Amino acid sequence: MTNNNHQLSQNTANFVPLTPLSFLHRTADIYPQRESLIYNDLRYTWSQTRNRCTLVASSLARRGIALNDTVSVFAFNTPEMFECHFAIPMAGAVLNTINTRVDAETVAYIIDHAESKAIIVDRQLWPVLKEALNLCKLQPEIIIIDDSFATEKPELPNDIKYSFYQELIDQGDECFAWLAPIDEWQSLSLNYTSGTTGLPKGVLYHHRGAYLMGMGTGMSWPLPPHPRYLYTVPMFHCNGWGHVWTMTAAAATVICIRAFTPGSVFKLIEQHEVTHFGCAPIVLNMLANAPVAEQIKFDRTIHVITAGSPPPASVLESMNQFRFEIMHVYGLTETSGHILQAAPQEDWQEKSIQKQAELKSRQGVRFAMTEQVDVIDTENGESVPWDSTTMGEVAIRGNTVMKGYLKDPEATDKAFQNGLFMSGDLAVVHPDGYIQVKDRLKDIIISGGENISSIEVESVLYKHPAVNEVAVIALADEQWGEVPCAFVELKGGQEISEKELIQFCGNNMARFKRPKKIVFGELPKTATGKLQKNVLRKRTI
Repeated sequence: MTNNNHQLSQNTANFVPLTPLSFLHRTADIYPQRESLIYNDLRYTWSQTRNRCTLVASSLARRGIALNDTVSVFAFNTPEMFECHFAIPMAGAVLNTINTRVDAETVAYIIDHAESKAIIVDRQLWPVLKEALNLCKLQPEIIIIDDSFATEKPELPNDIKYSFYQELIDQGDECFAWLAPIDEWQSLSLNYTSGTTGLPKGVLYHHRGAYLMGMGTGMSWPLPPHPRYLYTVPMFHCNGWGHVWTMTAAAATVICIRAFTPGSVFKLIEQHEVTHFGCAPIVLNMLANAPVAEQIKFDRTIHVITAGSPPPASVLESMNQFRFEIMHVYGLTETSGHILQAAPQEDWQEKSIQKQAELKSRQGVRFAMTEQVDVIDTENGESVPWDSTTMGEVAIRGNTVMKGYLKDPEATDKAFQNGLFMSGDLAVVHPDGYIQVKDRLKDIIISGGENISSIEVESVLYKHPAVNEVAVIALADEQWGEVPCAFVELKGGQEISEKELIQFCGNNMARFKRPKKIVFGELPKTATGKLQKNVLRKRTI
């Protein structure tokens, strides 16, 4: 006899589409008077934040913003940017945050490609947007954030219609019923890749993925009740690694910072008793090398999550002096942010500080919300052995992986292969199962038939006390095909010759891997702290 009891249908009582918008309602209901946001002299409670988001959402709806419309935000880490992460989806629209450091041409491309119906822009960025609008085919509605704490306040135009963000608040309806997604696959957010090669790609996130990213991060970091989080990660980057939603779920107090300086970070950590923050490794390096007068050695542990290029072990070691407990994570725009973590093991505490730093610099093992991360041999499609040596491509499967690239089915199909998202990153797996990224596929240097990891060469160079930052690329060579070329930025007041630094590399690694040329100078970076190797490659042509 067949038991059909399992053949039951979902209904509104037992199936609700997942959305991170629910975090705001829960937190505001339970902790209405707890501080949500601190920004200079401004302080909001969770009740006030929900109310402000509702007002903005209702005003957007009144202005014709409807289901699946795109609303772009071109702004810094201010309360308005935080609110947009809820208000825009509450109106049924898709949130598109734009990198604050891109040029007008790129902004114009994004507006047209995303088909933005409106753009919310910080007044300080108006000159860039004005230039972009002259290049756009579309002319979205303009809403200006007039931040009283901005360092620059350019004149606004007389010949272009615009309104102010505060008008959305003043004219909104606090009884507005926010538009919950009917389908959790509904688009929530649209993020554009850094565009280090060619035009940036539009990466679409869905409500389900963002919800699980928020929940999984809180479990895997892990977060205590009511953390105090300093928002140093740009909110335009993977929606601030999803921490807007994570910290809302945790009923945290979020301290917004408009512009990063090492001194301001130290002061804010002390002033607001910050417990957690996130940043790229370059930020850790800047904190470690800040003027001694600006540094603060804390008497409590501050938890830091870092992602981007692999942090040099030397930088991780230097964080101990500030009581910064670092957790290295790995992810991509296409995965909604971090999906691997260098989760600490108990026996790590027994090892030397140097060895601990090496272990922490690995990308690690999957987050709680990540279903599968594997390293695949690019030739046979099989998983590589856990031998710390055999390289393959990082492949990912999980609910936080993007829906796909907007209007680019060819690139989407290329990214998804055999039920997995192919990252383009080369990695090894250590015997303990921890993954370590060695290079981007396009960054591997093939010299005389030997594969040279640019990251490995960079790690050796970082060990030299005079080196502040470094990027290694392939340089064409008649004899070897390619050889490593290192671009090096020295610490202030330090001097070293090209010959001496090459010799240092030869003493600390296989001689065929050492750079054949070293160029000294400042390194170009994206807004998220990523080194722009494409710019450096052009310098070698």
